[in-house]
Amino acid sequence: MADTQVQSIPLKKADEPVSSPWRDAWKILRKNKLAMVGLAIIVAFVLIAIFAPAIAPYKYDEGELVMKNKPPSEEHWFGTDYNGRDVFTRVVYGARISLWVGTFSVIGSVVAGTFLGLLAGYYGRWIDMLISRVFDIMLAFPSILLAIAIVAILGPSLQNALLAISIINIPTFGRLVRSRVLSLKEEEYVMAAKAIGMKDSRILLQHILPNSLAPIIVTGTLGIATAIIEAAALGFLGLGAQPPEPEWGKMLADSRQYIQKAPWTVIFPGLSIMLTVLGFNLIGDGLRDALDPRMKN
Repeated sequence: MADTQVQSIPLKKADEPVSSPWRDAWKILRKNKLAMVGLAIIVAFVLIAIFAPAIAPYKYDEGELVMKNKPPSEEHWFGTDYNGRDVFTRVVYGARISLWVGTFSVIGSVVAGTFLGLLAGYYGRWIDMLISRVFDIMLAFPSILLAIAIVAILGPSLQNALLAISIINIPTFGRLVRSRVLSLKEEEYVMAAKAIGMKDSRILLQHILPNSLAPIIVTGTLGIATAIIEAAALGFLGLGAQPPEPEWGKMLADSRQYIQKAPWTVIFPGLSIMLTVLGFNLIGDGLRDALDPRMKN
C-alpha cells in the first residue's frame, strides 16, 4: 500500500491578533506610501493647531505698523502683513480655524445626511420621495452660491459659515447612504432580522449602518478637504471669519492688494490651504482603496 502523505494545517497562535475588516484595511493603508504622506501632513497640522500657543512666537492679533510688510527674517520667519503682524503666528493659529471648520462641518453633514439617507432608503414611498426631492433642489444650486446665500441670511461669522458648509454637503452623504441602504435592505440577514420581529431601529443601527460606514468614512475624509476650501472661499469673500481672526482665506483676501509688494503674505496662507487639502485627499484616496473589497487581493 502506498504511503499517504498527510499535510499539516498550520494553526493560529493564541497570541496572534484575530483578523477583522478594519485591521485588514489598516494593513493595506500602511502599504500605501501616498496615503501615509497624507496622514503625516494631517497629523503635523493637527499638532500645530493643538500646540499653537507654544509654537507661535507672537500674538496673532497684535502688530506694529512700523513693521508692516517686512520680508521673512530670523525675527519673523514668514514676514509680516500690512498691519505689522507676524504671518507665521497667524498661519499657525489659522490651522485651528480651518481644521475646526472642516471637521465639524463634515461631522454635521454626516450625521444629518446619514439620518435622512437611512430613512429615505429603508422606508421608501413618500418619505423617500420627499427627502430625495429636497436633495435634488439643494443640488440644483452651485454649492458655494448656496453657502453664500445661507451666510448672507444668517449674517457673516465663522459659526454661520460652518453651518452653511454643513448644510450644503448634507445631500452628498444623504444620497450616498440612501443608495447603500437600498442594496443592503434586500440582503438575507436583513430579511431574517425582519422575520424574527426585530425593530426597524435595531435593524438600521445594528445591521445596515455598520455595513455603510466604509463609503461614509471615505467620502467624509474627502469632504473635509472640500469643506476647508469652501471655508477659505467664504473667508475670502468676507462671509466667514471676521477680523482679527487668522483664517487662511481671510488672510488671502486681506493681502491680495499687496501680492506684488509683499507676496509672502499670500504665499504662506495659500500653501497651508494647499497642503492641508492635499493631505486629506491623499488619505481619502488611500482609505477608498483600503476599504474597497475589490482591492483586498
